[in-house]
Formats: sequence, C-alpha cells, structure tokens
Amino acid sequence: MSDHAHVPAPVQRISLPEQAPEFYAAMRALEQAAKAGFHDPLITELVKVRASQLNGCAFCLDMHATDARRLGEQEHRLHTLAAWRETPYFTARERAALALTESVTLLATHHVPDEVYDAAAKEFDQGELAHLIGMIVAINSWNRIAVTSRLSPAPKTA
Repeated sequence: MSDHAHVPAPVQRISLPEQAPEFYAAMRALEQAAKAGFHDPLITELVKVRASQLNGCAFCLDMHATDARRLGEQEHRLHTLAAWRETPYFTARERAALALTESVTLLATHHVPDEVYDAAAKEFDQGELAHLIGMIVAINSWNRIAVTSRLSPAPKTA
C-alpha cells in the first residue's frame, strides 16, 4: 500500500518581511539593481536555479524553475542543469555564467579561479559581468534567507 499524501513542509521559523521589513526591502532593491544591468532573463533564471540547487533551497528552486519555464525554458535543460558540463544543451555564454555561479556559490572551496572569471569576462561585457556577479550574490543571499527561515514552496495540486 502506498501513501500519496504530501509530507507537510517544515514550520517556518521567522518571516523576515514581517520582522525586518527594512532589511527585506533592501534585499529586494539589491536584486533589482543587479537585474537592471543584465538583460538576459533566461540566463538569470538558470543562474538562480543552479545556485539554489547548490544551496539546497527548495523554495527558490521551485520559484525559479517555474519562472524559467514561463520564459520558455525547456524541460530537458532544467532536468540536466545540475550536470550542465556533461550535456550539449548549454551555450558558451550560459556555461560561463553557470561556472561563475558555482565558483561564487562555493567560494570557500576553490575561490573564483582565474579561468572561470576569464571565461565569463570573454562572454559578457564589463557592465553585464558586474551585474551578473550582483545577481549571483543576491540569489545566494536569498537562498540563505529562505533556508535559514525554512521557507518552503507551496504544495502543488494536480
């Protein structure tokens, strides 16, 4: 016999919008400032999904995979994003953004190697690169907020 009921989400620990509205507003402004100078919404969502995978943030994974699909992202690319190096599905520009995302997200492991930064600098002009770094920093901050506060995605209905 199989139980198909959803397991309840962990209880949220704290609501930052309620308890620290000025901080939450600043986080939203940080994200908007980073996005303002980067005009590739699909790479934006791939970066957010990949960082969220690495950080184990279910809330952000659910949100940004949904957003990517709305932009027309293909399911096979989302399904293989965690192994992007092993697929032919991603462009050089996307690969450079994903490699930079992984290096910044896992900073304590290997810092940001010159070859990773140089590959990104080859694919993005200086303004785009600066905003890409800002977006990576912002999603990592959002991941840490959501994981720490135990923000969970809403259950999906069939």
